[in-house]
Amino acid sequence: MKPLPDYPWDQMVPFATQARQHPDGIVDLSIGSPVDATPEVVQQALRTSSDAHAYPQTVGTPALQQAIIAWYARRRGVTGLQPKNVLPTIGSKELVALMPFMLGLGEGDTIVHPLAAYPTYAIGAAIAGATSLASDDPAEWPESTGLIWLNSPGNPDGRVLSVDELRTAVARARQLDAVIVSDECYAELGWDSPWDTEPIPSILDPRVIEGDRRNIVAIYSLSKQSNMAGYRAAFAAGCGGVLGRLLTVRKHAGLMLPAPLQEAMIAALDDDEHVAVQKKRYRARRDVLRPALEQAGFRIDRSEAGLYLWATEERPAWESIERLASRGILAGPGPFYGDVYPQHVRFSLTATDERIAAAAARLRASPE
Repeated sequence: MKPLPDYPWDQMVPFATQARQHPDGIVDLSIGSPVDATPEVVQQALRTSSDAHAYPQTVGTPALQQAIIAWYARRRGVTGLQPKNVLPTIGSKELVALMPFMLGLGEGDTIVHPLAAYPTYAIGAAIAGATSLASDDPAEWPESTGLIWLNSPGNPDGRVLSVDELRTAVARARQLDAVIVSDECYAELGWDSPWDTEPIPSILDPRVIEGDRRNIVAIYSLSKQSNMAGYRAAFAAGCGGVLGRLLTVRKHAGLMLPAPLQEAMIAALDDDEHVAVQKKRYRARRDVLRPALEQAGFRIDRSEAGLYLWATEERPAWESIERLASRGILAGPGPFYGDVYPQHVRFSLTATDERIAAAAARLRASPE
């Protein structure tokens, strides 16, 4: 296995220490960890299923499989899925990190991921001994490509891929005979037109795949839409052949979602009301934070969907991070998400209304 880089967030310790010295305390907008309560309907499902004396099913209970299938049809416009086309996972990060390994990729294989990217895509390539390539242009993807990661809406930049862009990526993946996986964990959080009124398209959308799911997978997490990050509740859907291989590996490795959490997932997937409530919270926080950042001299790029504002002062990101920390605000440095964004910082919407308001007030009060 190739050596893994140091954990990047360790570099933020001195800035967090500085931000905590603010008289009104730190406003931590660096990591997208939900702060709002897990919905009661989910908590109740967990409580009532706590008698879990038998081993859970790696493939998921039939009830969970049907809940995932119904959710895709109702919320994402994806129809025709069968139980073989869905698979629960222990959060989405472990799936991202282990996917190349579980698919048997390694030395000589290339794994493609977006230019602005969640670091775990490249970490997964390193774990498998493969080569990672940051590229948003399908024409650049080499013949050695074995796995392609898309991320829509994107983390950190909030970029949404249109149906046409997804179709182009899928067409290139088919030319390369590569597996293509779309990480769609923020798909319920559309802000700007047209995604404020239209559903964000999935790679499994019938307009994209034209009835052929071969080598195409989507992954989704309930961490953000349902405040279930601590539950580690996620799932994959798509090509039965790819998911079958993942299932076999997961059975051998004992990677199974605990039975009470499967019941909690069913409750979350069946209830759309709490998702609408949470989206309203995030929209209100975004409407407070964005104008304050712009008034403070930041330009907001992309960010049409998702959980973050992707911003730049057009100066080195670490200078922005230090300036923000001096105001008691912690953000995420753009260099953590790729070498091509040395001047961007990422602001998460996962802070309480009071802390978002505090950040906005500090940004507006700053003389710089």
